[in-house]
Amino acid sequence: MLPTDSALVLFSGGQDSTTCLAWALKHYARVETIGFDYGQRHAVELTVRPQLLASLRALDPAWDAKLGEDHMIDLSLISRISQTAMTHDIAIETQANGLPNTFVPGRNLLFMTVAATVAYRRGLTVLVGGMCETDFSGYPDCRDDTMKALQVALNLGMDTRTKLETPLMWRDKRQTWELAQELGGAALVDLIRAGTHTCYLGERGALHDWGYGCGACPACELRARGYRQFVNAGH
Repeated sequence: MLPTDSALVLFSGGQDSTTCLAWALKHYARVETIGFDYGQRHAVELTVRPQLLASLRALDPAWDAKLGEDHMIDLSLISRISQTAMTHDIAIETQANGLPNTFVPGRNLLFMTVAATVAYRRGLTVLVGGMCETDFSGYPDCRDDTMKALQVALNLGMDTRTKLETPLMWRDKRQTWELAQELGGAALVDLIRAGTHTCYLGERGALHDWGYGCGACPACELRARGYRQFVNAGH
């Protein structure tokens, strides 16, 4: 870790972004967070963010010392210009192009562009996102090639040398749970299990062994399967 390294973490309040935030707190001397209100159906993820941040501070005094400002950005224009199952009350299904209609076109591209703008203003040198193409729903804006191309474009357009880090890119959900255990032990795993929100439908009724959620949407299925593989591996 270099004392000049500083990171801005795209932090939604979900499993992946919380794991990435813990990863950033382990690797960087100064860490800030950014969240986006884009009219998502599962806006409950935004309501759990403050408590998650407070809980992460309480887990480790070193994390508390590193964790700085949280930035909440209104990107509701996304829901106005898109028609997806993530932003409108419609059934989740596969589209003619083979992608699920939970794919929000341009979302991660906008997220990273806005985050890079905030990082520029704040003097932060690294952007950290939970994009993954090992265990995901096939979103093209989660691919490694997309992130590498975006890093080039942002640095050219802003005359910077900002790094885009995606610690989960080649990890499946079981390995994401394992990374959380490596970073913060059982306490972090339990915080992610009970404190984060990933369900696309925003269901936060019963607490399952893997966390809250409807149990049937693609996000819940991935999370539940990964958690059970994690537990079955003896963790």
